[in-house]
Amino acid sequence: MTSEHPTGQTFEVLVVGNGGLGLSLGLTLARRGTKVAVLGRDDRPWAASTAAGAMLGTFSEVTTTLLATEEGRSKLDLGVEATKLWAEWLAGLDDQGGTGADLQVADGTVMLLNSVGVPGIDSANYTAIRESLEQYGEPFEDIDPADVEWLDPNPTTRPLKGMFLPNEHAVDAAALLQRLEAAFVRAGGQLITGFGERLVHSGGRITGVQLTSGDTVTADQVVLAAGAASQTLLDTVPEVAAAIPRLVSGVGVSVVARVDPDKPTPRSVLRTPNRAFACGLHVVPRSRSEIYLGATNAIAAQPADVPSVRDTTFLLHCALRQLRRDIDDTGIARVQVGNRPVAMDGFPLVGRTGLDGLWMMTGTYRDGLHLSPLLAQEMTRRLLEEESEYDLSRFGPVRSPIQAQSRADIVDTAVTHLMATGYEDEWTIPNAWPKVLEAQLHADFARFAAELDPEYTPPAEILAKARVSPGFAKQVREYYAAGRSAA
Repeated sequence: MTSEHPTGQTFEVLVVGNGGLGLSLGLTLARRGTKVAVLGRDDRPWAASTAAGAMLGTFSEVTTTLLATEEGRSKLDLGVEATKLWAEWLAGLDDQGGTGADLQVADGTVMLLNSVGVPGIDSANYTAIRESLEQYGEPFEDIDPADVEWLDPNPTTRPLKGMFLPNEHAVDAAALLQRLEAAFVRAGGQLITGFGERLVHSGGRITGVQLTSGDTVTADQVVLAAGAASQTLLDTVPEVAAAIPRLVSGVGVSVVARVDPDKPTPRSVLRTPNRAFACGLHVVPRSRSEIYLGATNAIAAQPADVPSVRDTTFLLHCALRQLRRDIDDTGIARVQVGNRPVAMDGFPLVGRTGLDGLWMMTGTYRDGLHLSPLLAQEMTRRLLEEESEYDLSRFGPVRSPIQAQSRADIVDTAVTHLMATGYEDEWTIPNAWPKVLEAQLHADFARFAAELDPEYTPPAEILAKARVSPGFAKQVREYYAAGRSAA
């Protein structure tokens, strides 16, 4: 059932956000007999799910930075557990009693180490992925990239190594959202069309959400699962927001290209390791006539609703050079923009807030869709006051900033990734300049980090954005100041 004017009803749980995470939580609650509504606009203007490649990857997302911290390793463990849930999860969405296999668009993932990246990122992350696969006993196979069908990069950017991960698939994000919506309604849940404007509370407890339409949805418990847009509602209760890492957007642009249906498309996801502040360059098959190209990542204070020309042309340029040279003969079906929810300390926000009855399930950055079955089931247990299965205490929303790395390590990471963006964008500079630039950037970033805050240093991509944006830097300073005041 869909309602545009939800007056006169009280829900046990209101989930704010109708992307992958919000719908998954709504579905698990509805299946448990909870009177639950999911709130969101039909067009999902700032969601991450709608523009996602929807790669169900755990190990393909591994980086040396992730493995260097306890929090990062905890995220990896959650990803490993989430992978185990997906086959049953998809089957449960098929109302015809099938396996849900029709939602899967890629069979496994091919990791590629090409000659574009820098050793400190691409080679190091490729090695970290391989070592993590071995550590967890996950199957993989070293392959010759020359044997990968469809791949035809520029010879100067050809892959040097490859490995096949048979258990890391991809799904059609748009079809998945439609299937989740239908399953939610079948289970007795209610979809509410609208956008939240203000959290309504009384006596230190949440009572509902006022919409931009003027209507108020009343609920015993409210879960903010609207990705980066959750911050807008959270800011309406400043004393609660002050104790929670602020959410910003990791804006990503993707392109869906229309290809000749009589020519083969990739059978698997083809991708590089994560690099240059972004997810690795990747192509995901969507159908016989479409492929998905992704993705960029640009930190922004506010969600974006249109793709930038800069990021779109950069993505297409990289795809032409590194994946297949004749992509320029294809047609562009659509250019998409999504907003990954990024907490200012870089880690998820999952659990209770400082306002009784108000919960958060966001800040998942690149992992939200992949983690959705696990987080939905775990959050359902907590909302229903059942025993938890997974330890998410590290990621509780009310916390001091997580300082996962030293300032020196964060500065090193920021400089390396910034230099890597130049190499991927095919810059041409005198041979001696890279060392000069690196030395200058190290000094500049170290000085800026010290000025930003005497104690805390944000993740490398947050630091890099703040360095070039005074307004964004002001937000980071205010976040640290608010956290100290709340403490």
